[in-house]
Amino acid sequence: MQHKLDAFARLLTIMDELREQCPWDRKQTFQSLRNLTIEETYELADAILDENLEEIKEEIGDLMLHMVFYARIADEKGAFDVADALNDICDKLIKRHPHIYGDVKADNEEDVKKNWEQIKLQEGKKSVLSGVPRSLPAMVKAYRMQEKTKQVGFEWENSEQVWEKVEEELAEFRETMDEGLPQEKREEEFGDVLFSLINYARFQGIDPETALERVNQKFKKRFEFIEANASKSLEDMSLAEMDALWEEAKGKAESGSKRGG
Repeated sequence: MQHKLDAFARLLTIMDELREQCPWDRKQTFQSLRNLTIEETYELADAILDENLEEIKEEIGDLMLHMVFYARIADEKGAFDVADALNDICDKLIKRHPHIYGDVKADNEEDVKKNWEQIKLQEGKKSVLSGVPRSLPAMVKAYRMQEKTKQVGFEWENSEQVWEKVEEELAEFRETMDEGLPQEKREEEFGDVLFSLINYARFQGIDPETALERVNQKFKKRFEFIEANASKSLEDMSLAEMDALWEEAKGKAESGSKRGG
C-alpha cells in the first residue's frame, strides 16, 4: 500500500511543479482540458479492446494526470482539492454499498444495481436517468438508459418479447421507405430499430458498442488488405475484383484465428 501512496504523492508533486513552472500547464483550464480528456478516455477504450495491458497501464496514467490536473485547478479557485474529491467518492461508495457497510442484504449483482439506483433517488436525483451524461455516444447512452430503467422494473419479461419489438420496428421502418415518407420520419423509425436492437443485445449479454467496434476494426483490416494487395488503383478496380481480395482477407483472418486457438 505504501508504494501506491508514494506514487500518488509523486504525481501530485509533479503536477504542482508543472502548474507553477511550465507555460503550457499554467495556461490550461477546465475547458481546454476537456477534449484532451475525452481523447485519452477513448485511447484507454482502444487499449482495453486490444487487451494490451502495457497500453492500458499507460492510458490509466494519462487519465490519472488529468484528474489530478482538474483538482489542482479547482484548488486554485478555492472550490475543492484532490482530497475533497477522493473523500467524496469514498463516502459515496460506502453509502451506496449498504450490503457491505450496513445491514442491507444483496444476494446478486442485480440486487446491488437496484439498491444503487434507489439510493440515488433518495439522495435527491429527480430521475433514474439523471446520471446518464448528455454527451455519451448515442449507442452507449441507449444501453445505459435501458440498464437504469430496468432497475426500477421498467423491463420486458423475456428476450422473445424484445425480438418481437425488433421485428415490429423493422416493419415500421420498411413502411416509411416503401411509402416515401419524409426524411425526418424515416430517421425516427430507423432510430427505433437501433434502440430495439440495442435492447435485444442487452438481453443477450452483448455490449453493442463493443460488438460494433470489433466489426469496425475487422472492416478496417480487411479493407486495408485490399488497398495493400490491389494490382491497380481502387478507382480502376471492379467491385468483383475488390470483393475477391475481401474474401482473401477474410480467409486469412479465419485461418489465423484457428491457428491462434
